[in-house]
Amino acid sequence: MPNITISVPEELYQRMQRFPEIKWSVVIRRFLEEYLMRLEGVREVEATKLAEILGIREELERIPDEVALDYAREAVKRRGRRAVRH
Repeated sequence: MPNITISVPEELYQRMQRFPEIKWSVVIRRFLEEYLMRLEGVREVEATKLAEILGIREELERIPDEVALDYAREAVKRRGRRAVRH
């Protein structure tokens, strides 16, 4: 599992140290997972609304997943970014 380093204000760090039984990495990981789920949900809702507005939702749903993923990977490459692997 990859590691990340975060910086917190001294006061927050001192308060965290009052609870040594808490695994703060677990708390932060859960927060990040929940936050990302909310972001992804918003993005999915936005994409669905856009497809409905354009009247192409049914057409987009007929595209096979692998074709859509290939298209997305190529779009990311064209933008010069790394694709996220799940």
